[in-house]
Amino acid sequence: MALARVNWNRASTALELPVLLCKLLAYISLCMIANTFAEDISVRGETIALQKVLAKLEAARPEFHYIILGESDISGYLRIAIENGPILYVAEDGSHFFDGSVYRVEANGFVDVEELRLASNRRQIFAELDVDDMIVFAPAGGTKAIINVFTDIDCGYCRKLHNEVEELNSYGIEVRYLAYPRAGLDSPSYYKITTAWCSDDRPDTLTRLKAGKTLPNKNCIDNPVAAHLRLGREIGVDGTPAIIMMDGTMVPGYRSAADFAILLGLKNSG
Repeated sequence: MALARVNWNRASTALELPVLLCKLLAYISLCMIANTFAEDISVRGETIALQKVLAKLEAARPEFHYIILGESDISGYLRIAIENGPILYVAEDGSHFFDGSVYRVEANGFVDVEELRLASNRRQIFAELDVDDMIVFAPAGGTKAIINVFTDIDCGYCRKLHNEVEELNSYGIEVRYLAYPRAGLDSPSYYKITTAWCSDDRPDTLTRLKAGKTLPNKNCIDNPVAAHLRLGREIGVDGTPAIIMMDGTMVPGYRSAADFAILLGLKNSG
């Protein structure tokens, strides 16, 4: 819309200015409507594009459930998760993808960008978890640091780590266990670990089971084992032990009590 030129002669200004203002306001309103419409088309276009990507993935492997996480740090690629599986980096046209770690090159080294993102999410998740749903071994002299451990009764390295709980406590490290029966629900490992969570004395029962004792299976309706297993898969746990530190970073596999004390700044490395 072309705006009328203003006649600034004194006799006509009083009459033309209100008309001009009306035209100007109308023009601005039309621009806003046009921009909103364009943005709406852009959003809908992006949604349609994402749906096409999902359609390609679902056509190729329909047994998976795909979750769009958003743009990635690599131009032209989307982050799409497979439920209970890895995060994929998928080309925007859905033609190909890769999985694995993506590192950002910085002046002082390489940064795993996915782990950085996951650590932030884990930190927030664990801040909101109910500690009463965990099996806790707290230091008698007060807690200086906390490690959250996804554990499996039948995991050898889980048992080895559990043998060092007393030493971890001596450094002031509180150990909070979450259940992660690697064989899945309705497996012998599931029933063993459920027995620990449903017992009257959880820490003692867990310790006896990890020592290889055979105990009668015990179950309870409100046990959190399935929820812990699901949570572990959602945050990237694929084996045990898997330790979530206070900053949200994950330490996969066994580390000694002394190693954790060093990582947490409770012991000198020398």
